[in-house]
Formats: sequence, structure tokens, C-alpha cells
Amino acid sequence: MHYQTESWGSYLPAARPVGVLAGDPVERIERMAAESAVVIFSVSTCCMCHAVKSLLCGMGVNPTVHELDHDPRGKELEKALARLSGAPPSAAVPVVFIGGKLVGAMDRVMASHINGTLVPLLKEAGALWL
Repeated sequence: MHYQTESWGSYLPAARPVGVLAGDPVERIERMAAESAVVIFSVSTCCMCHAVKSLLCGMGVNPTVHELDHDPRGKELEKALARLSGAPPSAAVPVVFIGGKLVGAMDRVMASHINGTLVPLLKEAGALWL
């Protein structure tokens, strides 16, 4: 598998506006999830996070990726993501939002891809044009 350097640039922690660090973690997640068409909450050393980023980038999507291990309040966000997604805290990431709506973890993204509903979701959110 070959990755272009430009694709990996989107994997850097996204810049956060002033004031986003404050407040309830769930509200912060909602604000961050609304930043772009596709948002992934990830941990840089997680293989499932890498897989979901590779899948979406391979489809031509340019997601905003928030690496929680690079965020000073990342653990707090991870716990909030686990509550939102219903996952155990040890399996809180990756979590994918498309069009500001929670899609879920890797299993939900892959199921959507396999059953053919992922591409229409991405198109509706403006993440794919073809």
C-alpha cells in the first residue's frame, strides 16, 4: 500500500479555535464534529484508527482527524466518546462523524461501506463529489 504525502497531512491534529478547550466534553465533541464533512476522533497508535483513516482517504475523502493522544484533554474526550457511542472506554476510538452526525466506530463504518450506504452518506455531507 502506498500513501501520498498530501494524504498524511490531514492526519495532523486539527487546529482548534480559541475557546474550544473549555466546556462540557460532549459539547466540545459536537462542535468539533461539525467542523467539516468528515471528522475522525483517533489515537495515533491505534491500528483500527489507522484502518478507518486509510479507508476514507482511499475513497478520496479528506477527513479532519483529531488525535486525542495529542490533545491535553484527550482522555476526557475519549470517555465522552465512549458514552456517546456506547463503546467501552477501552475501545472508544476510532469514532467517525459524517455531516456532523455520529456514524460510530470502525465496525459501523465498515458495515456501511459493505452494504453500500457509506458513499451516499459521504456525498450528502459534501465529502465526495463523484
